[in-house]
Amino acid sequence: MKLFQEFKKFALRGNVLDMAIGVILGAAFGKIVTSMVTDVIMPPIGLLLGKVDFSALFLSLSGKSYATLAEAKAANAATLNYGLFINAVIDFVIVAFVVFLLVQQFNRLMERTKKAEAPAAPATRDCPYCLNSIPIKATRCAHCTSELKPAVA
Repeated sequence: MKLFQEFKKFALRGNVLDMAIGVILGAAFGKIVTSMVTDVIMPPIGLLLGKVDFSALFLSLSGKSYATLAEAKAANAATLNYGLFINAVIDFVIVAFVVFLLVQQFNRLMERTKKAEAPAAPATRDCPYCLNSIPIKATRCAHCTSELKPAVA
């Protein structure tokens, strides 16, 4: 029972839920990118390259010749599906580029946040003689007229 309670505590922490949401959204995004590559990007590229359907490009390793990939799979022939591999590489490049853009924007946002949170340099300092507040660049105290050393930056 204690193990279950510890697991429940772990699973309901915010970062675990955030990670789970990220994985789910990532999987959905991957499906969108795959569809975009398969259904939108590759057909025009195939058309430009002489009406090539990349998803149908394969080599039969069994020595026999097959007209289509489906025909080779139906015959249980060993095939090297380099067209599907090309699609997968393009999928990866698009996802990697989008992740790069997201991380880049996140880093810029964090940099701005750090700059906004950085404490401002003090504008005043205390006179070492009378302890009244004076401007940081002052060389003479306006209250006690003592000469002061320049402030160290």
